[in-house]
Amino acid sequence: MSIDPYRSEPLTDFSNEANRRLMEEALQSVKRQLGQQYSLLIDGVHQSTPDEIVSINPGNPDQVVGRVAKATKEHIDQALKAAWEAFRAWKRVPGPTRARYLYKAAAIMRRRKFELSAWEVYEAGKTWGEADGDVAEAIDFLEYYARQMERLSHPVPTTPLPGEEDVAFYVPLGVGAIIPPWNFPLAILTGMSSSAIVAGNPILLKPASPTPVIAAKFVEIMEEAGLPAGVLNFVPGDGGVIGDHLVTHPLTRFISFTGSREVGLRINRLAADPENGQRWIKRVVAEMGGKDAILVDETADLESAAQGIVQSAFGFQGQKCSACSRAIIVDSVYDKVLNRVLELTRELKLGPAEDFKNHMGPVIDQKAFKKIQSYIDWGREHAKLVAGGNAPHDKGYFLEPTIFSEVAPGSKLEQEEIFGPVLSFVRARDFDHALEIANDTEYGLTGSIYSKNRGRIEQAREEFEVGNLYINRKCTGAVVGAHPFGGFNMSGTDSKTGSPDYLLLFMQMKAVAEKF
Repeated sequence: MSIDPYRSEPLTDFSNEANRRLMEEALQSVKRQLGQQYSLLIDGVHQSTPDEIVSINPGNPDQVVGRVAKATKEHIDQALKAAWEAFRAWKRVPGPTRARYLYKAAAIMRRRKFELSAWEVYEAGKTWGEADGDVAEAIDFLEYYARQMERLSHPVPTTPLPGEEDVAFYVPLGVGAIIPPWNFPLAILTGMSSSAIVAGNPILLKPASPTPVIAAKFVEIMEEAGLPAGVLNFVPGDGGVIGDHLVTHPLTRFISFTGSREVGLRINRLAADPENGQRWIKRVVAEMGGKDAILVDETADLESAAQGIVQSAFGFQGQKCSACSRAIIVDSVYDKVLNRVLELTRELKLGPAEDFKNHMGPVIDQKAFKKIQSYIDWGREHAKLVAGGNAPHDKGYFLEPTIFSEVAPGSKLEQEEIFGPVLSFVRARDFDHALEIANDTEYGLTGSIYSKNRGRIEQAREEFEVGNLYINRKCTGAVVGAHPFGGFNMSGTDSKTGSPDYLLLFMQMKAVAEKF
């Protein structure tokens, strides 16, 4: 079979009536499946447990999406042993053969695209467009990493010495822990899991507790694709119960984590301290938070800037590490940009994600709801609330898109990651001042500038301290293969997902020289 060059998966056009009908049918089909039980998967064997994670619809907390088995420390021990046994055969499977499992999984995922989007609507509170984009990105990761593994399966070019054969090639690391987030519950989980697997490493997958059912659907797909037993072990559970055990276990070779700064730093600390019997320095891949800014100067297309700010700030309720939480605007156009952003924000419809007419759904759970509300309460006292700030629904974790103006640089609202639909407008004297404010953060994930001034654009290329800089476009929506994604500073290890370098994080180079 000939594999076509990589192309990103097209997004679904929901203005098409036929597509809307297919999505409505998928939502009804998934609704009939809500409340089912899902098991652990260890060494190809499904296991139920007395304790379960009860996954709920954040837009309707009375609605149970599914009940997922909880792993214990003993299950982690069992899964690690099984994974290392599977490694003996999996590491010897040629890279192009391992890639075929990903091609197969991508084809299955493509056929189930509407169904998977519907699961995300119910379990993650994603609107139709956000859910569809998440599934498309998951397909992209499978297709892209499969092709990258084929490329990396060739020997590494070396400079041979006379009378000697000198070769170098990549080999897998071993068994790793995959700990993905809830905000891109299929895309990021798929990318983190499939990259490690295709590179030759069996994994233990511990999904985020708010979205374990979507994770179970991924496991179903990989089983259907024929992945050998023990290569993918599914071990949902409480981070406080199994998280530290998984990270510190001497049989864990690497940890791939996406989530908060606090948890990422804890994982890094724990992994750095070797346990008895450990034979390696654990590799940690950590993608953490952001306090992302969009800068607008007086030369910019202000309508485009306002549109980009609103899309970046309130897409998926601001629950993206790449979301715009700071709009830093030069003084001469500050009021004009703010007023247009307010107009566009008032047009956003908030409500259940199942309804196609709604632009925003709920935040993920009660904990997030209360945390975001605490920032809004602080902002009422220390800044100027100009939009939103309320929780308009009796049922579900809904928060209005909220905007504060005259937010002071260096303040709590301007510095701390909120991870919700809260946008701070910050006034800058000029472009240099705006860039100074933007860089005054411990994070460095995404940033965007709107300007027609070539000198300022080039200045931002050099001086804006972010891993992903966007010019005259929004700061969210990285595309696999086009926008290698990862941040500087406290935003993580800048692993650059969706890039030619990413699989190397789960491999090591071996050099062999033979004298003749």
